[in-house]
Amino acid sequence: MTSNTLPSRSIRTYRGVAAVALAATTALLAGCSSSDDSKSDPLSDSKASGDTVVVGSNNFAESILIADIYGEALKAKGVKVTYKSNIGSRETTYGLLKNGSISVLPEYNGALLAYLDPKAAPKTVEETTSAIEAKLDSKLTLLNPADAQDKDTVTLNATTAAKYNLTEKSSIADLKSIAKDLVIGASPEFQTRQQGLVGLKSVYGLEFKSFKALDAGGPLTAAALKKNAVQAGDIFSTDPTITKEKFVVLQDTENLFGFENVQPLVYKSALNQTATDALNAVSAKLDTATLLDLDTQVQSDNKDPLDVAQAWLKKVGLSS
Repeated sequence: MTSNTLPSRSIRTYRGVAAVALAATTALLAGCSSSDDSKSDPLSDSKASGDTVVVGSNNFAESILIADIYGEALKAKGVKVTYKSNIGSRETTYGLLKNGSISVLPEYNGALLAYLDPKAAPKTVEETTSAIEAKLDSKLTLLNPADAQDKDTVTLNATTAAKYNLTEKSSIADLKSIAKDLVIGASPEFQTRQQGLVGLKSVYGLEFKSFKALDAGGPLTAAALKKNAVQAGDIFSTDPTITKEKFVVLQDTENLFGFENVQPLVYKSALNQTATDALNAVSAKLDTATLLDLDTQVQSDNKDPLDVAQAWLKKVGLSS
């Protein structure tokens, strides 16, 4: 994987580029959902005192939600928690982790690896974790990855999927005979990336009718799919639009788009075994379908992310 073939998440670092208004709204929600004394200035480099675990999040809706899940899971095990929410880019959060201002942050393994080593090209989740650990600051480590991934996809609108009898169990490879009749939309960079049209041709043998330059999995691509201005598009796998518009995400059976598993990145000395076990238990329960549902509740149904986090943890037996 070279620096000009990184997935869109690696370029964006956070979802705010595609949905600034959404991120701002969710930041307000996060402020309301956790407006007690456990919230602190997200850019402060002050370290937590004693045995307090500081849970950080980037400034997009999903990161804030997962951070609330982590924090509430820790609290359920008696761990004292404070939050630094809605921080910003990986460059900022990584620095805060290295100096101990943050104890734990929801990360995406593929994007983190691309940040640490753009030339790495792991073939499995395990190889991804190992490659990250080899490049991480010595004070940091990764806990277990979740099955949940928020990654680039090839997604069809409902009309196109129905026309060609394709479902969520279908593969990108199933487009080989019909791609010539389809317009695909994505970010401009998608046209020249291996993890884009180049790879779709070399790995899956797809040649589309045409390409429409839109945005990186954002509202332009979703709107074009909805209106059938494009029949296929790059939509991120936990985007609530998938559920709302009944889009069909095709299986990436050849792992063209790599791995973007949700994985806790932690400051080693800040977490004891109880805290580590609590976060690993979250990862064991969190899959992509679940994360899509939780994101939909927050971003489409306008539910408080803290309430959503607490309800899910109770449902799966990770809180009292």
